[in-house]
Amino acid sequence: MNLSLNVPTPLEYFSALVHADADFPLLEAAISLAQDEYPDLSVQQVLGDVDQLLARLTRRLPVDAGPLQRLRTLNQFVYRDLNFAGNFNNFMDPDNSFVHVVLRTRLAIPISLAVLWLELAQGIGLKARGVAFPGHFLVKVNLSEGQVVIDPLTGQSLSREELAERLEPYRQMNGLVDEQEVPLGLYLQAALPRDIIARMLHNLKEIHAGQEDWSRLIAVLDRLIVLLPQAWTEYRDRGLAHAEAGRSGHALEDLETYLANTMHGNSTNLYTDRAAIAQRVAELRRAIS
Repeated sequence: MNLSLNVPTPLEYFSALVHADADFPLLEAAISLAQDEYPDLSVQQVLGDVDQLLARLTRRLPVDAGPLQRLRTLNQFVYRDLNFAGNFNNFMDPDNSFVHVVLRTRLAIPISLAVLWLELAQGIGLKARGVAFPGHFLVKVNLSEGQVVIDPLTGQSLSREELAERLEPYRQMNGLVDEQEVPLGLYLQAALPRDIIARMLHNLKEIHAGQEDWSRLIAVLDRLIVLLPQAWTEYRDRGLAHAEAGRSGHALEDLETYLANTMHGNSTNLYTDRAAIAQRVAELRRAIS
């Protein structure tokens, strides 16, 4: 009897991980993002490496340790014993987003280190969640004493004043004046695992777009579209990347998908964008014919 075992492609594997929000495997999905760049990567091996860290951390905790003691022990373990930190000298290195590389180098950007921190925190029973704070991903823990918001690069707990100060550049950039003040708490809502993975992919998207690395950009956009199948701007951006890479047929398919699904918007920006994309579609059609 012949057995045919079809090994899923990295994108198929990713799709299986993220197809539903229930029991979304945040760490596994985050690890899998590196498979396009590192095709021989064993996701299960990396999961095992994190399990070993969790076992080491758990052995340090008394059975009766309360949440505050668990949080202090976690931060001691991550930032002092293991020396995890931000890769401040090269924030734009794609490897900062790849969990298996972060485990080896101990250098990261906020969101990738947050994913590891959250896995360890939840593994020792802390009520920890990610926070999609503008400009710098954060984590938070609910304790009996109240909510603690933490910078995942340092383990530093942040006061309301410090959070407001960090928010100020975002407010200035978006022209938010005092009468349009948004309560700080709205910026501290827990991020869904799907949104965390999307933010990791958008970081990679920005890097590859800036370097005009079309093949890597397309691979990231493939994942974003699997993750967010109705994010029509990602189809637009993938179509434009395909066009730059000389793949006119793929470009037309994506750009026409974008146009077909955004025709009912009425904002000025959308109208202008749709006109530009329609012109690009016409150019591609002329080039093919």
